[in-house]
Amino acid sequence: MRTVSDFSKGKISVNILRLATPMVLAQLVNVLYNIVDRMYIGHMPEASVNALTGVGVTFPILLIVTAFANLFGTGGTPLFSMARGAAQHENGGDAQRKRAATVMNSTFLLLVITGVALTVLVLLVKEPFLYMFGASEVTYPYADSYITIYMFGSVFVMISLGMNGFINAQGFANKGMLTVLIGAVLNIVLDPLFIFALDMGVSGAALATVISQFASALWVIRFLTGKKTLYKLDFRHMRLQIKLVWEIVSLGAAGFIMSFTTSAVQIVCNTMLAQFGGDLFVGVMTVINSIREVTFAPVSGMTSAANPVMGFNYGAQEYRRVRVAIRFITFICVGYMGLVWLLLMLFPRFFINIFNDDPALVETCADSMFIYFFGCFMMSLQMAGQSAAQALGRSKQAIFFSLLRKVFIVIPLTLLLPHVPGIGVHGVFLAEAISNFIGGGACYLTMLGTIWRELKQKEKTAQTQTAAQFPK
Repeated sequence: MRTVSDFSKGKISVNILRLATPMVLAQLVNVLYNIVDRMYIGHMPEASVNALTGVGVTFPILLIVTAFANLFGTGGTPLFSMARGAAQHENGGDAQRKRAATVMNSTFLLLVITGVALTVLVLLVKEPFLYMFGASEVTYPYADSYITIYMFGSVFVMISLGMNGFINAQGFANKGMLTVLIGAVLNIVLDPLFIFALDMGVSGAALATVISQFASALWVIRFLTGKKTLYKLDFRHMRLQIKLVWEIVSLGAAGFIMSFTTSAVQIVCNTMLAQFGGDLFVGVMTVINSIREVTFAPVSGMTSAANPVMGFNYGAQEYRRVRVAIRFITFICVGYMGLVWLLLMLFPRFFINIFNDDPALVETCADSMFIYFFGCFMMSLQMAGQSAAQALGRSKQAIFFSLLRKVFIVIPLTLLLPHVPGIGVHGVFLAEAISNFIGGGACYLTMLGTIWRELKQKEKTAQTQTAAQFPK
C-alpha cells in the first residue's frame, strides 16, 4: 500500500486517474447530498416552486459551512501531502512523518470546534439573514424549516468534507469515495420516506440530510482511527500549535475564499433577482445552481485528485512530473467542460425538468441558462490554475484569483448590469459568463508565467546538479 501511495512512481496520468475515478464519483455523489433534496422538493404535490425557492435561499449559509470545511481541509491536505513526499525523499524522514500526522490531527480539531461555533451562530441570526439572502414572506417558512434542522448536522458536514482529503492523500481513493457514497445513498433512501411517506415536507429533507451526514462523518473517523490507514487520528495528542494553525489557514484560505465568495455572489444574485424578477427568478437561480453543481463536480474531482499527486512530487523534487500533471488536468477539464456546454445549450429543458416541471419556471430557466453557461469551459482553466497554485503552497496566488473573478468581476457586474436598459434581470446571469472568460484566462496565463516557468527552472537546475554528481 505504501508503494501504491508513492506518487513519484509510475505514469502521472495513471496516478491521477487512479485517484480521480473514485474521487469524481465521490464528487458526483457528494452533490446528491443537497440536490437530491431539491429534486424531491421540486416535485412536491403542493407549492413546489415556493418550497424549492425557499431551500435555494439557504444556499449562502450552506456554502459558508462548506467554506470553513475547505479552510481547514484544503489547507491541511496539501501540507500533509508535501510532508509525506518530503519524508519519502529524505533519509529516514521521521520528522516529516511526524509533521504529517500533526497536520492531520490539528485539522480535525479545528473542524470540530468551528462546526460547533457555526451551529450556534447561525441559529441565533437566521431570520434576518434569510430575508437578506432573498427570502420573502411566502418562501421564508420553507427556508427556516430547512436551515434550522440542517445546522444541527453542520459538525458532521465539516468532518466528512474536511477530513476526507486525508484519506485520498494517502492513496485510499476508494475509501474516500465511500465517505460520500454512504451518506448520499442513505439520503436518497430517506428523502422520499420523510418528505412524502411521513409528510414532513422540507423538514423531512433536512432531517434526512443530517442523518446521512452523520453516517459519513462516522465512516471517516472509523477509517482514520483504524488499522488500514497509514496515518491515524489520535485524540490524545490533539493540540493546536499556533504556527501550524496559521500554515493550515494560510494555505486553506484559497478554498475558503472560493466557497465564501460563492456565498457572497449568491446573496447578491438572489437580492437582485428578487428585486428585478421576484420569487420566480430566485427559483430559476436555485435550479441553475443545482445544474452547475452536477456538471462541475467532475472538474472538481479531477483537480482534487491532481492536488496530492502534484504536492507529493513537488515535495519529492520531481518537478517535471508536476508539469506533466498540470498539463494533463488542463486537457481533461477543458475538454469535459466543452462537452458540458454543448449539452446544456442543446437540451436545457431535460436538465431543468429534473428539479421542477412548472411551465413558467422551465421556460424562464431555459432562457437564463443560455446566458449563464455561455463559455463555461473557461471556468475549468481557473480551476486548473488555482489547483496548481494550491497544491504547491502558493496560497496568495490562489486567493487572488478567487477574489478577482467573484469579488471584483461577478459582484460588481451583478449589481450594475440589471440597471442597464434592455438587459434587466438577465444581467445577473450575464455577469457569470463574462467572469468566466476574464477570470479563467487571467488565472491560467498567470500560472503559466509563474508556477510553470519556475518548475522548468527548478527541473533544469536539478538536472545540472545530477550531471555534476554523476559525470559521464
